[in-house]
Amino acid sequence: MEKEIHLIKKKRKGLLSLIFSRTGVIIILFALAVLTALSVMNWFAGLIAHISAGIILFNIIVIIYLVNTEMDSSAKATWILVIAVTSVFGTLFYLYTRSSLGSIAIREGHKKLLQEHKNDLIQDADVINDLEADSPETRDLVTYLNRSGTYPVTEHNVVTYYPLGEDKWKDMLIELEKAKHFIFMEYFIIDEGKMWGTILAILKRKAAEGVEVRVMYDGMCAFSTLPYNYPEMLEDIGIKSKMFSPLTPFVSTHYNYRDHRKILVIDGKVGFNGGVNIADEYVNEIVRFGHWKDTAIRIKGPAVKNLTLMFLNMWEILAPDADYSRYLDVPTEPCTSAKGYVIPYADNPFDDDKVGEKVYMSILNRANNYVHIMSPYLILDDELLMALKYAAERGIDVKLILPGIPDKKMVYNLAKRYFRTLLSSGVKIYLYTPGFVHAKVFVSDDTKAVVGTINLDYRSLYHHFECATYMYGTDCISDIEDDFTKTLSRCHPVTMEDIKNEKFLVRLTGGLARLVAPLL
Repeated sequence: MEKEIHLIKKKRKGLLSLIFSRTGVIIILFALAVLTALSVMNWFAGLIAHISAGIILFNIIVIIYLVNTEMDSSAKATWILVIAVTSVFGTLFYLYTRSSLGSIAIREGHKKLLQEHKNDLIQDADVINDLEADSPETRDLVTYLNRSGTYPVTEHNVVTYYPLGEDKWKDMLIELEKAKHFIFMEYFIIDEGKMWGTILAILKRKAAEGVEVRVMYDGMCAFSTLPYNYPEMLEDIGIKSKMFSPLTPFVSTHYNYRDHRKILVIDGKVGFNGGVNIADEYVNEIVRFGHWKDTAIRIKGPAVKNLTLMFLNMWEILAPDADYSRYLDVPTEPCTSAKGYVIPYADNPFDDDKVGEKVYMSILNRANNYVHIMSPYLILDDELLMALKYAAERGIDVKLILPGIPDKKMVYNLAKRYFRTLLSSGVKIYLYTPGFVHAKVFVSDDTKAVVGTINLDYRSLYHHFECATYMYGTDCISDIEDDFTKTLSRCHPVTMEDIKNEKFLVRLTGGLARLVAPLL
């Protein structure tokens, strides 16, 4: 790596990480609860009954409000439990997380941008008519995804599937070298190392050649992988950079409204999407949790414009009057021999519409033969749990590959609390014995697939900005199913006997975690 572009990584861990997290808020609220209780008993001993009655009334009002919201039933139950156990402090914590004090500007800016640019990409009526003839059920799903007029379905795209992060990385470097006009990168995690170093060297050189280079990453990186002033450091070498929603102590909720997306767009003609972040473990240059199994896709064709629009909507989130035409009006290179239909789509936490989950449920509910899934996490709400079970109970071959080596043991133990009910319904569960599965893949009936960033957990389905690509009839679907089959051969099938032999501590921690699953 060139010396002048070697940017020193400054890890922010320990106390700073704690302050920025929900854990820090919970600790502070608990301490306040103890101090307040002692103070009340000491100073207002004669008013305890009145104060207690007021607190009970306050909690009842919040619970009535909570029950009447459109929140998932599992989340409602969790919050009622928290309030019941911690009283007014649980209520304050609920109000704190729901207020999104640090996200008001982002919420309003994003809403305005979606409205202003909903007609920037127009759905081709001929494509819809072709899709209607090929697959009416997919046409219905596209109607749902495109209801805002933002992300049209297109034909004649060449889609390449990457079964490992290192496969994507190799082609990323090749495509970046070809850039002539602009490079847009949006990733949840960027971490210094060999992967980022090779990419950064190309970005610096391209910026010097006059290519417009923009890099955006989530604000969580500011205290986990990169210095807080990293955007300024990139600006110094000609790269425009933004940190999405930098964390502010006690104002930002640690898990809510993060930019979990992974997008690379080159000249509006080539786009990458999938689960692979920019860090060495994702391409197995370093070992974390065994072998890292991840996936991605490359798109060449008109569908890339959807990814371009997604990126611009996030980049300009606090500047809603931006003009996108110079980036969206670039001519694409359709491949008339390429089969199928492609629709990259986005999901955001502000519209109370669980787009990612509804796409997954549509695949499960409409499958004729099989649904094969890879996911790193399994924290299911009632609807998705029932969809998985119902698909298996009606005879669909539902297989689910999860990590054999977890990255978060508590979350892993929680996932195991779903195993018994899923197995009882006929869902087959497999653990990837070589290591960690970070892939987010659905493939069904040799005809449809989704590859993207959306995990089977509350964070992805409810709290994060996400994106994925839905494909119907594309040539790469056979590659996705073939990769699933090969990955399956390296997995251990979970049995009821495995569940019976679980250690008591695994059951206990998983069961306790499930009580607060929507908060994890």
